[in-house]
Parts: sequence; C-alpha cells; structure tokens
Amino acid sequence: MTHQLPATARIGLGGLALLLVLAGSALPAAAAPADTSRTPVEATVEEQRLDRAAPQEILRRSGFDAFAPRFERALKHTKSYAQAERTVTRHASALWRRAVDRAQGRGPATGDLSRGDDRPLYWARLALSRELRAWTPRFDLDDRRREALHSALETASRGQSDIHYQGHRTKRVLVTGFDPFTLDRDVRIGNPSGASALALDGTLVQTPDGPARIETVVFPVRWADFAEGVVERALARHLPHLDLFTTVSQGRQGRFDVERTNGAWRGGFADNENASSTGLVPVADPATQPQWTSTTLPYRQLTEAGAGRFPVYDNTEVTEIPAGGTQPVTRPDGPTPGSAARAGGGGDYLSNEIAYRVTLLRDRLRLPDLPGGHLHTPVLQFGAENTNPQTGTVTDPDFERNRADIVGQVRGLVRTAVTATG
Repeated sequence: MTHQLPATARIGLGGLALLLVLAGSALPAAAAPADTSRTPVEATVEEQRLDRAAPQEILRRSGFDAFAPRFERALKHTKSYAQAERTVTRHASALWRRAVDRAQGRGPATGDLSRGDDRPLYWARLALSRELRAWTPRFDLDDRRREALHSALETASRGQSDIHYQGHRTKRVLVTGFDPFTLDRDVRIGNPSGASALALDGTLVQTPDGPARIETVVFPVRWADFAEGVVERALARHLPHLDLFTTVSQGRQGRFDVERTNGAWRGGFADNENASSTGLVPVADPATQPQWTSTTLPYRQLTEAGAGRFPVYDNTEVTEIPAGGTQPVTRPDGPTPGSAARAGGGGDYLSNEIAYRVTLLRDRLRLPDLPGGHLHTPVLQFGAENTNPQTGTVTDPDFERNRADIVGQVRGLVRTAVTATG
C-alpha cells in the first residue's frame, strides 16, 4: 500500500408504511406500523459504496449477503446494552471465523466466488456496520455507547480479539493485513494482504526448529483509526510474547519488497473515507518520537529465498529532508543522520505507518531481538481483458491466479523468516 497507488449517500432504511388495500371497501387503507427498530441515518463514505453493483455481486456470490439480515433481526430483539454488546460481538466474530474458514477450505463454499477472496469480509463488515448505525434500540443508547458497539464490531470482525497461541514449544508469529482500498477508482478491487491474513490465520508452518503458529489481524485503511491508536491497542499486549511479526500490505506491481526503513510522515493520500492527513505520524509521547524506525526481519534471507513467482527486493530507499535542508531528497541507501522523514521505503501512506507504529512499539517495549518489519506484496491485478471497472467482471482467471500466487508466496516468506530467525 504505497502512496503512489491511487485510493452518494445511502441512508439506513426506515420502516415504510405499507397501505393495505381493502378490496371492495370504501374505507381508507390502514397503515401498518412502522419498523421502529431502524432509523434513517447517513451512512459513512465506506458504507455508501455498498449499493454499487460489484459489492452486491461479491456478497451474493459468496453467500455473505446473509450476515446483515441475520444481524438486523438479532438487534431487533435486544433489550439492554449488555445484550446488544454480546449480539454485536457474536455476529462480528462469526463473520471473521466464517471468512477464515472459507479461505481455508472449511465448511460450505456458500456461492461460486473463490474461497480465497478477501472482499466478502470487507463488504459484509460494512453491511453489519450500516445495520448497527441505523438501529434504534428499545433502551437509551448515547453516542458514546453506540460508538463502543461499533468498536466491538470492528475489533471482532478483524480477528483482533481472536489471537490465541497454544503450547510453549510452538513459535508465535503475528501477521497483519489490510482492507481493500482505492475503491472509488475500482470498487471491484481486493487486497492480497487481507487475503493472506485469512489464509494464514491459525495455521502452522513447519521449520527446522519445530512448528510456528501464525495468527493474523486485518486493519482498516483509515487515517483516523490509526491516529486513535487502533494498531497499538490490538498489538501491544501480544508483542512481548512473539517470536516474529510482519505487517503486510499491497505495494508495487510485479514484486515483493522488504521495507528496510519506516518514516514518521503522513503524505496525505486519501483513505477509504476519502479523508486526507499530512504531517508527522501522531503517536503517544511525541517528544521521544524518532523520525525513522528499522526492520529486524531477515531481509537478506527473504530476498534470496526464491519462495515463489515474484522477485523479492530489499528496499532501502527513503525520502528525507536532510539536516539543515529545506527540500525533500530521495536517498537510495536509507536516511542520513539528523534528517526529517518524508517517506519510508514503503512510502508515506498507511502501509508505511503501520510498519512505523509496530516497529516503534517494538522499540519502546525494549524488544530489540524481536524480528519484525514490513512486507509489501505485488499489486493484485485483473486480467488484461478485464481492467475497465465500468465494464469488467468482479473476477477472472488471471485475478484468481495472481491472488493465489501472492498468498502462497507470503506463506513461504513467513516460513523463511521464522526459519532464519530460529
């Protein structure tokens, strides 16, 4: 997810009164009671994209269109905040588990869309979010508690409350992915980092030193969530117990990159809410905030692994304002002393930011020996005859092969990293 990659309101449906036509009667029609469990509200920018043809097809062809109606019915019957919290968490967790199971071949395929597709999870989560936003409970619910319910939905449906490691002899690996993004350019788009997260969650990889268990989470492509600490809240308690972590996002065409250096700078490219943010990455204790952080992944072994179809590069480039300077300069071999960050190897978008945040968290927790950093995947491309979002289909054989190859190579690179750091 580099910064070079580019990124109509629908309100929740209120209850519509249905006129009862009384055949042969001169009496006026009686109106049925309105559905008072739903209130017309303005959807978020992300939720507004739900009604486009491609998201609806993706939901229908995956069977994930069933989640929102079930969730809406369950919300109608909640009688207290505690019950609502349980309902939200249960349905959000079920969505995550179903997406993981589907990607890993468990349970019914539920539709003809590929099992490995990450897009049904994204769109179904937004459908649940829109239902929750439109819901009018039977009890008083202030803005703070409603926001807490939305946070519970986000956390549970992204795997962030589902990180479980077992056994002292099994290595612990954490991998993160992202939602699809640049959806106004092409609403059909997927994200191979999200697909990798679904494929790898809860799996074991064998290394010469024994098995390693991979747990995964997915993060939103939203500046505001990162500024509010979503990354630190999800990962801080797990980092001290890990043997390796890697954040993953979609990057450049036709290549993987191990990003050597991460910069403390936001470049302003629009996120999934069409919001922009430019300036220093906002973190706690900014007085001790460094301009740069570095990977501790075994980048030499990763670039030499030959783990799949795509070449893997050790990317050392950054953009900085040199000490005493005023203009940005691109350096091929990393930052110079005293410089100010303007882009890490992974750019100045949220992929760079998650790498910066987690490696900064590693350093602040005094975990110098914990291997971790960022991996950029190739761009997930449609086939040559299916590049027009206005006339193209939601999938094609090249798209499926590209995603499968990228996900398979991510798995191989994680195995290489764990083996190299054993």
